[in-house]
Amino acid sequence: MKKRNIIISFIAIAALVTAFAIITRCSKAKEDENSHQFRLNDTLTNAMSEIPELAPMDRKIKKFMTRWHIKGASLAITRNDSLLYAKGYGWADAEEEILMEPSHIMRMASVSKLLTAAGIMVLQDMDRLCIKDTVFGPGGILDDPFFNDLVKCDKNYRKITVEHLLRHQAGFRRDPLFSSVDVKNQLGLDHPPTKEDYFGLVLSRKLRWVPGTSQKYSNFGYLLLSEIIERVSGIPYEQFMKEKVLEPAGCFDMHIGGTYYSDKRPNEVRYYTHEGDGKFIEEYTGSGQMVERCYGGTDLPLLSGAGAWCASPAEIARFVASIDSKPGVKDIISHDSFLQMTAYYDKETFSLGWNDTDPARGWNRTGTLAGTSALVRYYPDGECWIMVTNTSTYRGPRFPKYTEALFKECRSLYSDKLPKRNLFE
Repeated sequence: MKKRNIIISFIAIAALVTAFAIITRCSKAKEDENSHQFRLNDTLTNAMSEIPELAPMDRKIKKFMTRWHIKGASLAITRNDSLLYAKGYGWADAEEEILMEPSHIMRMASVSKLLTAAGIMVLQDMDRLCIKDTVFGPGGILDDPFFNDLVKCDKNYRKITVEHLLRHQAGFRRDPLFSSVDVKNQLGLDHPPTKEDYFGLVLSRKLRWVPGTSQKYSNFGYLLLSEIIERVSGIPYEQFMKEKVLEPAGCFDMHIGGTYYSDKRPNEVRYYTHEGDGKFIEEYTGSGQMVERCYGGTDLPLLSGAGAWCASPAEIARFVASIDSKPGVKDIISHDSFLQMTAYYDKETFSLGWNDTDPARGWNRTGTLAGTSALVRYYPDGECWIMVTNTSTYRGPRFPKYTEALFKECRSLYSDKLPKRNLFE
């Protein structure tokens, strides 16, 4: 009888242990699911970053905006994968009197290239491609009659690799994505240029140099990378990026932007350009109608992975935290892919997706379009500062250097006053 009771007790204890393990696993799974579904832009408000010790920093940023006639800006600051600060300044839409909040999304321009590069690395980690793979010709990723017929003019096309595109080293003669009216007229089109039209225009001409021997910044190269992502994944570029890159990173409010004000999303800002020559240009369709450059001057969706994404600085910060190989936020790429993205050779060589990744200065990525300017600055000490504006200045792509000077000054004065918390949670 005593032996039988011992056996029963043992069975009961084993059952309890098993039940506890199942409950724990379910709880952990539910926790992971909830963490995965956490939507940052649904929670952030300016009130969460109203910190008295940082009021002088806020005044400095507003003074900077006044100096450059910037309607609105948004700032996010992380340290070691923790979001410490997220705040909007000025107007998201001055006409509608909507104040900028950290949940507002904005065009990020060429910061989009960082997303596209990460998409390529995700495919590499899935063993779907390698950055050393060739793009054109026999065995290339785009080995089909359409592309083969275009590149037959120059045998050097067969030497272009995915890495050459990522580093702006392919050697294309033209980068025409912001010259749609000229392209339409040159090709005699009765419609706005499509990506196939741009492919035909650029790839049917001989290369400027042998791939890998020099470099020149190329939006067209990142349009090709977007095409490669579609071809290798078998689904549209935006769908792949959302399902396999952005959502796993915890970014649920990033979208390919629209061309016109009527295309904007409910929490997207209004864009502004400075007065003067160039504010109004012919509509990208070639209609002859003059439009404000930021609304109709460029076919934004066509830019795709070269410059079409919209996001809040806070979600950009979340994305950067998912590719920085730090333990706070789970990375979406392998450590080997991280090392490839951040490898530094010299100041003349572009990094993968990043502008540069000098270990002494940190990593930076800039973006400029009519109506917006963006800067992502990741410092060696683990702090990352991101600012996006809804106003472009006359300085154009040179403006981020002034934002960087603002970051440098604010870091020296206020970095130690940033709250120790994590708004990602």
